Amino acid sequence: MQVESGKSIYFLSDFHLGVPDHASSLQREKKIVAFLDKIRQDAAMLFIVGDLFDFWFEYRKVVPKGFVRILGKLAEFTDNGIPVHFFVGNHDMWMSGYFEKELNIPVFYEPREYDFNGKKFLIGHGDGLGPGDHGYKFLKRIFRNPFCQFLFGLIPPYFGISLASYSSKTSRSVTGGSDEKFLGEDKEWLIQYCRSVLQEKEYHYFIFGHRHLPIAFQLTDKSHYLNLGDWLRYNSYAVYDGVTLSLKHEA
Repeated sequence: MQVESGKSIYFLSDFHLGVPDHASSLQREKKIVAFLDKIRQDAAMLFIVGDLFDFWFEYRKVVPKGFVRILGKLAEFTDNGIPVHFFVGNHDMWMSGYFEKELNIPVFYEPREYDFNGKKFLIGHGDGLGPGDHGYKFLKRIFRNPFCQFLFGLIPPYFGISLASYSSKTSRSVTGGSDEKFLGEDKEWLIQYCRSVLQEKEYHYFIFGHRHLPIAFQLTDKSHYLNLGDWLRYNSYAVYDGVTLSLKHEA
């Protein structure tokens, strides 16, 4: 894809709508929608790189209630010819066609390669990549398993969504402080992942979420890793204008 002059591609992740409570989530949702309104005029494409919701599960005929403002705004983007790409995160991996059918948004489960203006991008949420974290990688295989998802779908939505939401909040309370500082390039697992990929193939930009910390790190003289941070604390995002990829913060 060639980014036209005066247009930009935007990358956002980790909204975690639904936490810590309805009032706070609604305020954050309105802020994000206002930001999307602001960028709509010059947006050539929009990437939502995972964890849009703190929990999301699509039953055959039921989806979690709420989030009408963000869903409507994303539909407005695609209805007006602005492509939106969605990568599932570890909190909203249970997608089953709703985004594709209702919002005309493709959904991706693994990192995906793009070429914009001759620059190669590798984009994904970032969970389960790199060394270590074997416990989560095992759980991820279970959560992604179609039969396990079928079994969960047999639980009535009232109980299933309540149970999963409680589990999500409990997990966040355990790991809450671990993402507040840069660990150093030798301990940042996504930096290690990027370097391993570069041994096989060259990319100019790696863009991930999940880490909840805005990071712009130069891997080589031609390759950069960028983490999008989140909209819980940083209101951070990335923008590519066809020449430069920048990490920015919304006031």
